[in-house]
Parts: sequence; structure tokens; C-alpha cells
Amino acid sequence: MSVDTATVKRVAKLARIAIRDEEAERLAPELGNILGWIEQLGEVDTSSVQPMTAVIPNHLRLRDDVVTDGGIRAKVLANAPEGEHGFFTVPKVIE
Repeated sequence: MSVDTATVKRVAKLARIAIRDEEAERLAPELGNILGWIEQLGEVDTSSVQPMTAVIPNHLRLRDDVVTDGGIRAKVLANAPEGEHGFFTVPKVIE
């Protein structure tokens, strides 16, 4: 795929990157080469390759999902400036 200077300027504008005309002329063949490599990757037959999420085998270590209240209410409330009835006490804000 060939990339011209106008396409480079448009991509730069969409990416909000300021480039000069000389830079756009220099980048056009480079972007064309990159798109050529991407087209080559599209030609590779990957139908027999299994999808994977990592290059090494990973196994998630799961724990039982148990609902608890945390059991540390007193420790949490100890950090609060004020607490009442097991909850944080905050000043009333009305405008």
C-alpha cells in the first residue's frame, strides 16, 4: 500500500501531531513499508494456531468466594476523626 504526503498529514492531524512538510515527505515511505509488513502478516495461515493469552502457561490461583463483613470495623473506624454507631460521622453540608 502506498502512502502519500496528504495521507501522512491527515493522520498527523487526526493524532494531533504537528509535522512539517519535510517530515511528511520523509514519513510517507516509512509508513508505506510498515503497512506492507502488516499486509504480509495477513497472508500467514493461522487457522491451526490455538488462541492464547500469554506466551507461557498461566494458571489462575483462585480462592473461594466467601462473603464476609471484613471483621475489622473497629480498626477502620480508629482512623476516622469521628465515628458513631459503627459508621463514619461527617459534617452536614447544605448550601
